[in-house]
Amino acid sequence: MSDASSFDIRFLELGPMENLVYLITDKKSKRAAVVDPAWQVSEIIKLAQEKDVQITDVLLTHSHFDHINGIDEVLKDYDAQVHLLKAEAKFWGHYQDASTAHHGGDIIKLGETEIEILHTPGHTPGSACYHVGEQLITGDTLFVFGCGRCDLDGGDPNVMYDTLRKLEKDMPSQTVICPGHHYAEHELSTMAEQVEGNPFMHFHKREDFVQYRMHDHDKTRSSPYHAVLRKNQI
Repeated sequence: MSDASSFDIRFLELGPMENLVYLITDKKSKRAAVVDPAWQVSEIIKLAQEKDVQITDVLLTHSHFDHINGIDEVLKDYDAQVHLLKAEAKFWGHYQDASTAHHGGDIIKLGETEIEILHTPGHTPGSACYHVGEQLITGDTLFVFGCGRCDLDGGDPNVMYDTLRKLEKDMPSQTVICPGHHYAEHELSTMAEQVEGNPFMHFHKREDFVQYRMHDHDKTRSSPYHAVLRKNQI
């Protein structure tokens, strides 16, 4: 995994849905990757210009419109490669044959910076998270004190349950969670904070998680999300 001193991650909050768009920069090569370009693309390009970097890669966490509507505008200004999971390319119907359609576990090289792509289905069949250093860019898989909807086309709460359990098991507690939307009281968090305060991380029975995600959550919570104590702590 890349040393934190070799790269830089900045984010912008853009658009009517409070999207968080990330710019990962490899310091030595001055190559940059933008994650989920959408909405005010001019702000993304302005940030790249201020940092004097070249956008060479576009990383997609999934294919919903609010995360991909700026791709074409980025590609007008930069000769960049678009990366996504093969499962999402198939679901979306784009980039199926591209050399940058990946499997989970693949490593994307951004100069000297290694970015691991994780397959984290549940919100869509090919949803991805990008792991670089101690940061995990989670798209709509895991929010700060929330998680992505599973009632849209391609969503599956049973799969989301498994994905969140696996992230909790595999990610170190100090991992910085960088979500796709600013729906909480603060933009970023840690895996330890999510295990403690994210209600979607508290379920040990699949059926209870599915009931909460599909029926109860939206009736009982609204943004900005705050930490929720585990029931055995109340």
